[in-house]
Amino acid sequence: MSNDRPGELFAGPRPIQTRGEEPALRPRLPKRAPKPEKPAKPEKPKAEKPRKPAPPPRKAAPKTARSGGRRTILGTLVYAGTVAGVWCGIALGAVLAWFALDLPDISKVAQFERRASVTVLAADGAEFARFGDLHGTTLGVRDLPPHLINAVLAIEDRRFYSHFGVDPIGLARALYVNWRSGRSAQGGSTITQQLAKNLFLTPEKSLKRKIQEAMLALWLEHRFTKDQILTAYLNRVYLGAGTFGVDAAARTYFGKPATQLDLRESAIIAGLLKAPSRYAPSSNPDEAAERSRVVMGAMVDAGFITAQELEAARNATPSAKRKPGGDGRYFADWVTELVSAFVGSGHGDVVVRTTLDLKLQRAAEQRLEEILSGPGAGANARQGALVAMTTDGAVRALVGGRDYDNSEFNRATQAMRQPGSAFKPFVYLAALEAGWSPDSPVEDAPVRIGGWSPGNYDGKFRGTITMANALAHSSNTATVRIIDRIGVERVRRVAAGLGINSPLGKDLSLALGTSEVNLLELTRGYAGIANRGAPVWPYAITEIRDRDGNVLYRRQAGGSVPVVDPAHAVQLTRMMTGVIEYGTGKSAKLDRPAAAKSGTTQDYRDAWFVGFTADLVAGVWLGNDNNAEMKRVTGGSLPAKLWQGFMLDAHAGRPPRPLPGMEGAPAYVASGIAEPARATPAAAPAPARGSSGGVAGGIGSLIESLTGKGSAPQVQYDYGNPVR
Repeated sequence: MSNDRPGELFAGPRPIQTRGEEPALRPRLPKRAPKPEKPAKPEKPKAEKPRKPAPPPRKAAPKTARSGGRRTILGTLVYAGTVAGVWCGIALGAVLAWFALDLPDISKVAQFERRASVTVLAADGAEFARFGDLHGTTLGVRDLPPHLINAVLAIEDRRFYSHFGVDPIGLARALYVNWRSGRSAQGGSTITQQLAKNLFLTPEKSLKRKIQEAMLALWLEHRFTKDQILTAYLNRVYLGAGTFGVDAAARTYFGKPATQLDLRESAIIAGLLKAPSRYAPSSNPDEAAERSRVVMGAMVDAGFITAQELEAARNATPSAKRKPGGDGRYFADWVTELVSAFVGSGHGDVVVRTTLDLKLQRAAEQRLEEILSGPGAGANARQGALVAMTTDGAVRALVGGRDYDNSEFNRATQAMRQPGSAFKPFVYLAALEAGWSPDSPVEDAPVRIGGWSPGNYDGKFRGTITMANALAHSSNTATVRIIDRIGVERVRRVAAGLGINSPLGKDLSLALGTSEVNLLELTRGYAGIANRGAPVWPYAITEIRDRDGNVLYRRQAGGSVPVVDPAHAVQLTRMMTGVIEYGTGKSAKLDRPAAAKSGTTQDYRDAWFVGFTADLVAGVWLGNDNNAEMKRVTGGSLPAKLWQGFMLDAHAGRPPRPLPGMEGAPAYVASGIAEPARATPAAAPAPARGSSGGVAGGIGSLIESLTGKGSAPQVQYDYGNPVR
């Protein structure tokens, strides 16, 4: 009975399973006799024929397994590779997303922050220094000489117009060259990458920055054309001396716009891209020339020029402009620091007209170098400074050191040194204020005050001499006796009133210049003496304009009220002429009337000479930055000779004039040898008293700020060695 076979039993009922009929199947399994309705049921599977395709896959599965293992392994590898690729893509995307988190805002590509430039002019309007970020005219690729474009491409990125922002070939070559040489001899960044770094990133050297640089380079290549990228690069790249862009560099180094550069000059500009400071033609002409030969060689290799053009360019040496900053760079630094006080720290590009006389400035620099490289070399005098100003405070020359390139430290305005006997004029002026006269007698003999016994620098004592002679011969013992009689406070008040703003000691050693000052303020104090006792304020700026020519500041003429009796200032001037006529400063004698004072500190560590004529006040300092001893250099030796040489240059062609206040009769008349009565330390100066510490009224807060209302911190000194 065919109906008893299990296969037919399983096959029969399966197609007829419909909704709600499954319970009827269970009774059929044990019964062999079919129901009468069964013959009609085979027609129902015809209505459900769509279910028949389901069994074939189960029958085909064994065929796949029997086809062999090779196709299964290949499929597995393809599948695994696909999965790995997907995950690597996800990982790479995550890494790039992480690097992109702190990328700068690319929408600000057109914004370019820079330092405001300060152009410094001399008194005659000649430009001699510039600071800040200098920018020239923005020039497109089509505006620039082909030689300049080709020079940049040859040495920086030959495949610039063919790569997509990152140059794999150039990067591989750089890696190989660096590996072979064992050092970083070649870079693989494209011009687009360099622009991305300049526009958006910091100079930091790290893998993260390089990846960000590449990402931004791709964006730039997508967003801009090649010519736009190259134009932006050439107008924003830093090329040394504070210049940004090829036009600013061309004007700074060659005095011409970039559109007029020849082949050799173009090669020099392109050579700056590697190391702007090192290859600047103004400061390192030899290295700049060597670098330009390398650039032109690269141009030959790239096919931009021929060997004949290279040879012709080598024979044509361009004349570079004078070194950026030129003469007076110490002065220019000082001026730049003052600009913000007049126009505010947020000023834009400005042009500053100053009081500097370039002729005097060059004379000062030349004379200082002659002394230091000549007799100063054998005397271990390695540094110096000089300040020259008019009697109203206009600074005409300022030298802050021997070589600005080696040291930018300004020894005229920043170095604090003991002035030694160069401080004595303030002591003698205070004595005149206290009632003494130039003829008043004073003992030049050994003196002991407590445990202190100062001596004279020459070891000689002259006995009883006039106060004028004591100043001319720079007697330490006589000067100490004077300050002991008139009081330290009187000296401090006079010195501060004339412009010595540094803290002054409150003990007797002040008379010998133990309180440190700088050369500028000491020269200022002498200018106050030459100005008949009226303090002056050293100034260097007469006018400041913005880039459009609008006046932002202009100095107004003004004056000050004397802080001492003008007659006493003139008397002191007459006394100081004796220093040059027969005293310690005889080697500084000029062809016209002059008054001065020398100064030497203990162990010959500092040597000074400060003095004035009717036209100019000048101060000189020689010494060493490490405070090393010089070989018996006194203020009356090398500093006096330096002062004399400079003053002769400064007064060349000018007629001699009498010193201020000495146009007529002598400033004082000889009196009897009657010692003046001892003045108490608290005694006030002789001039009419006012509201400003005993000085005539009308000065107000100006004099109070100059004198500091007589206050100064106590300074302790070692009295073991005499200060000369």
